[in-house]
Amino acid sequence: MSNRNNQQNKQAARERLRAERERQAKKDKTRRQLFVAGAIVAVLAIAGGVGYAVSNMGDSKGGSSWAGDKPLVKPANTTGENGDEIVIGDAKAKETLTVYEDPRCPSCAAFENESGAQLRQDVKDARYKVRFVMVNFIDDLSKGTGSKNAVSALGAALNVSPDAFVAYKEALYSPKNHPDERDDAFADDKRLIEIAQQVPALKGNKDFEKAVNEGTYDKWAVEMGTLFEKNKIGGTPSLLHGDKKLTGPDGKNPPMAKPNFIAAIDKEFGPKK
Repeated sequence: MSNRNNQQNKQAARERLRAERERQAKKDKTRRQLFVAGAIVAVLAIAGGVGYAVSNMGDSKGGSSWAGDKPLVKPANTTGENGDEIVIGDAKAKETLTVYEDPRCPSCAAFENESGAQLRQDVKDARYKVRFVMVNFIDDLSKGTGSKNAVSALGAALNVSPDAFVAYKEALYSPKNHPDERDDAFADDKRLIEIAQQVPALKGNKDFEKAVNEGTYDKWAVEMGTLFEKNKIGGTPSLLHGDKKLTGPDGKNPPMAKPNFIAAIDKEFGPKK
């Protein structure tokens, strides 16, 4: 065997090993995310679940509470009292799927990376509309402000357009951007703006950046967070059709993996035409 072929074989072997290590690392990360998410749900259950306070934060960002005395500013493209209705999709779609998520939630990131593309395709096909409810209970569990701050930034993106909101949420949950839930990285406005540069509608968008830096939608983010307790949601992600929670094969947990998500949607809304 020539030295050249030998070197090529060694290089190919190294590439295969590197690829296998990357695949295993991704599997391990997903397992850790799901394990931690399960632990968070267990903690909520022990703490009384729906009775866990999510709105009275002691962290400071311009006042005695996180949002201080800032006024409630509703982003464009919202409806409902306090602007708490974020509905994405064709108004003609008859059904609405409600999705509760927390920006710091590792299980929400896993759901986004597994089934987010399918959900967005269903919305594009007008199979249903989606109402996103962005909450912040992990800030209490892990002691921080990243969830609220990210929801406030999502409000700034929503004020630009619904498409910008969806794309920014996808970017926040992406494997390269989403931190360990113990890492309060999203509390940093600079980090949120940095991630926003990956979204064409937000790249270099000075109005968006000003809203993030000034916390324009901080009070709105806090109000959104109260819906976790008010609506008796025990953990995230949670998918509801009306008052009915959609679950995976075990009948308890949300349908995370794409095949399970498709099966749950088909069962609830009927097979895709």
